[in-house]
Amino acid sequence: MSTRASSESPSRDPNPSDFESGGFAHHIFYSARQALRHHATGGNVLILATLCALIVANIPGINTLYNDFWNQEMRLQVGDFNIFSHAGHPMTVLQFINDALMALFFFTIGLEIKREVLVGELSSIRQALLPIMGAIGGMIFPVGLFLIFAYGTDYVDGAAIPMATDIAFSLGVLGILGSRVPLSLKIFLTTLAVVDDIGGIIVIAAFYSTHIDLAFIGYAAVGLAILIVGGGMLKIQSKIFYVLVGGIVWFCFLNSGIHPTIAGVLVAFCVPSVPVYAPGKYVKIIRRSIRNFDEADDENLGQGKLLNHEEMDWLKEIESASDKVISPLQDLEDSLHPVVNFLIIPLFAFANAGIFLLDMNPLTVISGISLAIIIGLVVGKFVGIFLFSWLTVKIGLAPMPDRSNWKMIAGISMLGGIGFTVSLFIANLSFGDGGAAGLALLNDAKLGIVVGSLLAGILGYILLARFLPHPDPANAEEHGN
Repeated sequence: MSTRASSESPSRDPNPSDFESGGFAHHIFYSARQALRHHATGGNVLILATLCALIVANIPGINTLYNDFWNQEMRLQVGDFNIFSHAGHPMTVLQFINDALMALFFFTIGLEIKREVLVGELSSIRQALLPIMGAIGGMIFPVGLFLIFAYGTDYVDGAAIPMATDIAFSLGVLGILGSRVPLSLKIFLTTLAVVDDIGGIIVIAAFYSTHIDLAFIGYAAVGLAILIVGGGMLKIQSKIFYVLVGGIVWFCFLNSGIHPTIAGVLVAFCVPSVPVYAPGKYVKIIRRSIRNFDEADDENLGQGKLLNHEEMDWLKEIESASDKVISPLQDLEDSLHPVVNFLIIPLFAFANAGIFLLDMNPLTVISGISLAIIIGLVVGKFVGIFLFSWLTVKIGLAPMPDRSNWKMIAGISMLGGIGFTVSLFIANLSFGDGGAAGLALLNDAKLGIVVGSLLAGILGYILLARFLPHPDPANAEEHGN
């Protein structure tokens, strides 16, 4: 017992016997686990995946395997029917990530938007107006600047690329600054990013649809109607119901000509936000079930014997009530959050951020589509968010965030230029199917997205580090003691 306890202590220096007993390996594992628990956020994992993609894509030999892997076919087949098929053709691994897994990403965005509208920052128009107006400006100006640079070129179709804000990256930068960042600024940036996502969804639905198949659109409409009736009228709370019917809706969208990620958003809007049991009723059920257990037998409950049927029924009643006090919307959002942030988004970045730099002209970054995207993200987002926010406050439509000033808003506006995830996604939609010329544009667009997002993040951090209030040393010492 003492050996195990000492080996788990992170502060002890290893001794030679540890190398023989395996204790030192356990010590290293423990330290790594603690570091991951405290420092591995969605933004950190996303940065790591991006760096890995850039490294692998530029190692001769390995980069060939990297590129070939994403073109492998995906099949989930029953007889002749392949679920992972598009227009009768199997999806590639890259298409599966971008069209299927990213539909889950947009599903969580839809859940977040619905929650924000019902009980969050978007539930009060006056409370939400400042970030809404900032987001609108942050979409108009980047697109406008991009169009100015792209006028008469073959990359004008990528105008929507610099309009998005990556919430994981931007909040990750704020996280570095810790408690110096007022909560109101975090809420402002989060709400702005959510509204940006809404704009991106509208753009994808309106401008990135291909041939329209009315039959599949009709099937999808029937599926959505079933979800609406099930959630609204029949009060179905089963998450399996929404996942299964939502999967059918996704498949119909995939083959309808409308981008399948839109299905994720629409299905999310159909998920009920009201639990079966109100908290008061839940507490009554819990108390009634707990009373069935004799306090004197607590230590012996389940020790050395199986639960009897009555005990199982009482505990199952508690379990069932616990499931019904949390709405399907909140439960799904909470369950999918780690899957999306730590798996889907990093996998998307690893698959899409690989840029072959070895034969690239260094001047590419200051010309063509790369420059247009960089200007859009760094200049357009900053000017649009800051200017529209300033006008909204000066006109009197909305108040300033608490404990903030315009210098802080300038730093947040710069962080809004971290586009990355959705920007990469729109770049793939714009140029991914354009043959050799399209792939060349896509590669240059990726370079512009990475450089522009990096510049916006660094400049935003510098501004906020300069203008945010520093903690009071006396208070910091007091808390430390």
